[in-house]
Formats: sequence, C-alpha cells, structure tokens
Amino acid sequence: MNVVPDVSADPPTTASAELSRSELAQPLAAYTTLRLGGRAGTLTPAAETDEAVAIMRTAARRGEKVLVLAGGSNVVIGDDGFPGEVLLLRTRGMRAVGRDSRGVLMRVAAGESWDSFVAATLADGLSGLEALSGIPGSAGATPIQNVGAYGQEVAQTVEAVHVYDRVDDEVKTLSLPECRFAYRSSVFKHNERWLVLEVDFRLPVAGDSAPIRYAELARNLGVEVGERVPAKQVRDTVLKLRAGKGMVLDPADRDTQSVGSFFTNPVLSAQEWAGVQDRLADAGEPPSWPAPNGTVKVPAAWLIEKAGFTKGYGTGEVAISSKHTLALTHRGGGTTSALLGLAREIRDGVRDRFGVVLHPEPVLVNCEL
Repeated sequence: MNVVPDVSADPPTTASAELSRSELAQPLAAYTTLRLGGRAGTLTPAAETDEAVAIMRTAARRGEKVLVLAGGSNVVIGDDGFPGEVLLLRTRGMRAVGRDSRGVLMRVAAGESWDSFVAATLADGLSGLEALSGIPGSAGATPIQNVGAYGQEVAQTVEAVHVYDRVDDEVKTLSLPECRFAYRSSVFKHNERWLVLEVDFRLPVAGDSAPIRYAELARNLGVEVGERVPAKQVRDTVLKLRAGKGMVLDPADRDTQSVGSFFTNPVLSAQEWAGVQDRLADAGEPPSWPAPNGTVKVPAAWLIEKAGFTKGYGTGEVAISSKHTLALTHRGGGTTSALLGLAREIRDGVRDRFGVVLHPEPVLVNCEL
C-alpha cells in the first residue's frame, strides 16, 4: 500500500491560510459548481475536524443555523444566500486504517476531493469505486446522497460514517445499517442533526473491477453485463462517458456549471407505471428497470425529452445542457430564481404529459421548487 495519511499537495496548516479575507467575502456562488447563490451571514473555513465541530458548537450556542459547504456540487443556493453561519469544510486526508479478508478499510476526510480519493484507491490496487470516477464534490457528501453512477453506489462499499451529532453534542460512528441508505438518500439527507467528518470504505484488493452492472458502460467496455475488466479501464471509460455528457468539471465548458443530474429517476408503483404506459401514445416505449417491491424505475431524461424539453432548451442564462437532458446549467449572468423557473417548467411539463412528478436531486437552500 502506498496510501499516506494526507495526499493533498502542500495542505494549509490552518483554515485561515487557505482563504484570504477578500475570498471569504465572495457570494456563495463562488463555492458551488452552479456558480449561483447570494452571500452568507458568516462564512468560516475549517481545515481540521476539530475546527469544524467547534464552529458547529459555537453556532448552536448562538442559536444560529449552519449550512455546510464542501465541494458545492449538489446544492442550489437561493439568490438571497444563507443568513446564518456557513461552514466551509476544507479538511483533507485519506489513510488505510485496517485490513482483513474483505479488503482494506480506507478512511477519508469529508472535505477531500471525491475523485482524488477514487484515483488514489485505484492507484493502490483497490477496486469498488471505479465506476464512480469523475463525480465532482467532496468525499463527505457521498454518503449523504448515497452517490451512485454506472451501476455502483457508495452504499456498496461504505462501512461506517464518522459524524458530529448536533443533538447529543458528540462525535459518533454510524454503522452501515444506521446510515439507512436508499436510492439517492440516507439518514443524513435533509437532516441537520449530522455533520459528516470522515467516511470509511471497505475496498477489495483487486486489479479487476467490480462486476459491470450498467448496460451503457458494458457496451463501451465491449463486455457483457456482469463481467469484470481492469478497474483502471473502467475509470478511463467512465471519465470519457461523463465528459461527453458535461458531467466532469471543466472551467471552459459551461455545460459543466450544473449540479449534475437535477432530477432523480422516478421509481413508480405498478399502478403509476401502467398510467405512464397509457399516456405514451406516439412517444414510444420508455426504457425501464425493475426496482424493489414490484416498482419500476424510469429514466427522468427520457421523460423530459419526450415531454418536449430537448438539449439546450432554455434562455441564454440558464438552460438544459447541450450534452445531457438531465443537467440544468447556468451559462453565466443568471440567477437561482431563473434556474428554478426552468426546473418548474420541466417538472410541470413532465407531470402534464406523463402524470409523473419529478423530484430534485440536489439540496435546495433558502429556495424551493
């Protein structure tokens, strides 16, 4: 194993060393991938977990609300910003903390770049996260959303999540069952009780990937679903697929100024699925996948397109990505209100066409859909 306790390049020794006073005075748009959002009441960076906990405790004594921002890749902040304390999580580091027959237990700081962590695990001969390559944001955000892509989700490899419990005012470790993972959800989502500090992942020591579970990825790899290939090959292929959809951050590409997928794929009951099929008319049969308890998962992108919202639809300031129908992008000079107006138009159009209500995937802060 070559993993060291901190792989970030020349990390700051204090939070104040990382951000200047002028940088801290910027609107919250500067800290989100959408580049939207007003100012914070107070913005405080934390480079150590103890600092982060102390900030939370101070805010609690003052009766202030706290918004935690790290990568800012899955959040939509209102134009009025956030009136309370914004904790800018800048903790770094990853290390091996255990090993058994199931693999290596890797612990990563919540503020660490997710893709840097994925790349480091693959470089050290560990598999299990390769299909989650290229996802922007921080490692600590992944269990909150139960981040998933191309047939993998973090719930498959998370062993424990280390948190600060704001109710009991203590640091705790939650086991996998206690995390209550579900499709793009967990006990942490929409729950201000928990501040994620570190995450433990149990990763097999293997040069080959986990079995390929996603048809599009299998096609691009030239294999059948269920087969394995070198994990590095999966990472390279996923990065190319994501880049082609504008889902890898690129400052030169406005299609990447988004939160990724804006809507979750709806999971429909048998009755709801039958209702959709009755409304198909000339739209054609949508792709679908069986889900638990007799439900059916339908791709939101297909519903959006068939409801008349094509790639590039929108204004000059906010629009559907030119590469992927599920991403709503900020092209520059826009507002959160305008972006949410576009989201409402799409949501209402899909509901009117198919009777299906789409739900937002990102966290909405001081704004609503």
